[in-house]
Amino acid sequence: MAMPHTIAVAGKGGVGKTTTCGMIIDYLCKAGKGPLLVVDADANSNLNEVLGVEADTTLGQIREEMAQAELKGTIPSGMTKADYAEFKFSSALIEDDDFDMLVMGRTQGKGCYCYVNGVLKTQVDKYARNYSYIVMDNEAGMEHVARGTLPHVDTMLLVSDCSRRGIQAVARIAEMVEEMELHPGKMGLIVNRAPNGVLDEGVREEIEKHHLTLFGVLPQDEAVYRCDCAGEPSSKLPDSDPMKVALKDIMANLGL
Repeated sequence: MAMPHTIAVAGKGGVGKTTTCGMIIDYLCKAGKGPLLVVDADANSNLNEVLGVEADTTLGQIREEMAQAELKGTIPSGMTKADYAEFKFSSALIEDDDFDMLVMGRTQGKGCYCYVNGVLKTQVDKYARNYSYIVMDNEAGMEHVARGTLPHVDTMLLVSDCSRRGIQAVARIAEMVEEMELHPGKMGLIVNRAPNGVLDEGVREEIEKHHLTLFGVLPQDEAVYRCDCAGEPSSKLPDSDPMKVALKDIMANLGL
C-alpha cells in the first residue's frame, strides 16, 4: 500500500479549526477515502467531541502514567521503558468504523511532550501504510508538525475566521511553515464564518497583502453554532448543511 496522503490543519484558537477538521474527516469517510488515521495534536482541542467519539485515554495521560510507573518502580519486569511506552500507547488508539484516532491531550506535570512525540512518530511511521489518509489537527504553534511527527505533509490547510486579525495570524503560521522548511505539497487558506459565505473586500485585501492562496470560504453556520452550544457532534450534521456543502466543494477542487 502506498504512503497515505497527509493533511495538516492549523489556525489560532477560536476560529472553528477543529470543527472544520471534523467535517474534513467526515467528508473523506463518506467519499470512501478511508481508512483514516486522525491525530488530535492540539492540547486544547476537542476533536473527538466534534466527531462524536469517546476519548478515554490520551497520550498526555500515558506520559503521566509512565512517569509515575518509573518513580514507583512499577514498570513490569522484563520490559524496557520503550516497550512499556509502546504497550501503553496501543491503548490510546480509538477505533471507529472509518478511522482510528490518537489524542495527544495535555500533561499534568511540568515535563514536555518530547518523549511521547518520539513514540507517536515511531507509531505513525510504523502504521502509516495501513491508512489512505492521515489528518492532524494542530496547535497554532505547529509544534507537532515541526517535530516531524508526520512522515510528510501533502496538504496544509490554514483556517482563519473572516477578520483581518485572523488573516494576520494565519500569515504568521504560513511564515513559520516556510521557516521550518516543511515544503507541503499544497498550502492554502480556508476562511470560516463568513456572513452568507461572502468575504469583505478588506479581508480579501489582507489575504492578497500576505500572498496567501485562498482555497475557499465557509459560511457562518447557525446549525454548527447550535451543535457547539448543545455539545453535539457538528460533523454529524446532514450533508445539506451549508458549511458541509461549501467544504465539499473546496475538497473536490483540491482533488481530495
